Amino acid sequence: MYKVMLVDDDYPVIELLSEAIEWENLGVMLQSTHENGAAAFEKALYEMPDILITDIGMPKMNGIELTKMLKELNPQLQIVILSCHSEFEFAKQALRLQVQDYLVKDMFDPEDLCQVIKRIVDNLEKQKKKDVKQVQLQHLLDKNKNSMRERLIKKTINQASVDEKEWLNEAESLGLQLDRTAYTASMGIIHDYNLKKERHLSEDTLTFAIQNIVSDIIKGSKSEAVFFSFGAKEILLCFPNLHKLKKGCFDEKKECIQKIQKALKNYFNINISFMMGKSFSSFTELRNELILLQSAKHQRFYMAPGTIIKREVVQPENDDLFSKYDEAASEFRELMVVKDESMITPIVTKWITFIEEKKFHPELVKEWMLKLLLDFKVKLQALQLFRSEYIVEGLHNKIILSNNLSELKVLLIDFFKSLLKRSQAAYSQTKRSEILDAIGYVSRNLEKRISLEEVSSYLFLNQSYFSRLFKKEVGENFVEFVTKMKITRAKELLEQTPDSVGKICERLGYDNQSYFIKLFKTHVGVTPIEFRGGKVSAG
Repeated sequence: MYKVMLVDDDYPVIELLSEAIEWENLGVMLQSTHENGAAAFEKALYEMPDILITDIGMPKMNGIELTKMLKELNPQLQIVILSCHSEFEFAKQALRLQVQDYLVKDMFDPEDLCQVIKRIVDNLEKQKKKDVKQVQLQHLLDKNKNSMRERLIKKTINQASVDEKEWLNEAESLGLQLDRTAYTASMGIIHDYNLKKERHLSEDTLTFAIQNIVSDIIKGSKSEAVFFSFGAKEILLCFPNLHKLKKGCFDEKKECIQKIQKALKNYFNINISFMMGKSFSSFTELRNELILLQSAKHQRFYMAPGTIIKREVVQPENDDLFSKYDEAASEFRELMVVKDESMITPIVTKWITFIEEKKFHPELVKEWMLKLLLDFKVKLQALQLFRSEYIVEGLHNKIILSNNLSELKVLLIDFFKSLLKRSQAAYSQTKRSEILDAIGYVSRNLEKRISLEEVSSYLFLNQSYFSRLFKKEVGENFVEFVTKMKITRAKELLEQTPDSVGKICERLGYDNQSYFIKLFKTHVGVTPIEFRGGKVSAG
């Protein structure tokens, strides 16, 4: 419903029109009434009306002044002048301001104003439909142009044979004028893309929203950049090198990029980082630069959200990340035992920071994290706290598809928060607290001898009663359960440490190595040495 503001220093007129006109029947609402132009202007700054009905001669600010100032703020504002003055000079001023009607109080009745409002509402409705069609058409044109730009970039990278003359003509039609100037390429990489896509319902919706924001900012900047879509997770900005000697040239590019980053963060809570490439002035140079930007996966993997960096060659760290696996797994196991959610972020941050400092190869990092999460799944199923369809489903693909360490950090934090909640729920619902306390005690003390007597004493329970209760609740006797847990731990140590079989045997509380080897083979099917040699999987 359209909003009407009524302004007149003659209060009886305001009272008459407020009560005599059935505003809502005309498709409008009386937003506010004012007795001078200054008060009306102040109100309009906070809530702009669609229709202004105003007297001319008023204190503080007359109707002509009010109309002029509001028209500057809202050129689409509809104006009706309502005045005691019939002089030609006032009519001329009103016409110059493109008012919709000029009514003289001495000669009109409220029905005249009703007819004027009806006509204005009809015009506003027609304009609204026209505007909607124009917006839809513009969106269609923009979408088609963005599709053309994306096709051009894909053709540039992927098509082996390209007619350069035809390509240059197509590029020029999209704003890239390589025959006149060189450009600098900058690739924008969206962080947490899959999470943002889920929030915005579809890839098309998210892509179109990003394209609109970027296009609007470029139009309003001094950079004269040319914008290309570059796949769902990336965009490409080409900045013309128009001012080679101008000191603030890079600053203009940086300012434009920072505006894009700020707008996407404010409107959609999207973090985007940019990698600045080298200058290019031909089709071949552009193709080479795009391939280098796209293939800089190691550098991109470690880009912090919302940053701007220059493309450079990065050598992966040669240190073995898996040499730290046992330490990390122990810290996360302790976290699950203590059940303190506040520990999750600090522990995850510690290991993410370590990985970031060392700059391990991205695929190695993903492999390390997958093993960590899958091992926890297996362990918790072994503890019988969860059913087999537990929460790791889908995590594998999310980790594999992640292009950035910051995304993996979010995944890791969310995983352990969810894990902890499920663990707490399982603790309170699925088993008797004595049994869960016993399982927790075993988990914390795997690397020492654990006896039935010791655990029952820890729980202040009769040994025979605890043994029967454990078998009833868990489905196997306590000694067999402890053995399985120790064998699972032995497999981890064989995979993740260089420790000898003798040292692992001793570490797990066994003083007879032959007995340990026999026990291991009974449960796993091979000896510890054979297992370490890869004759069977670690599952």
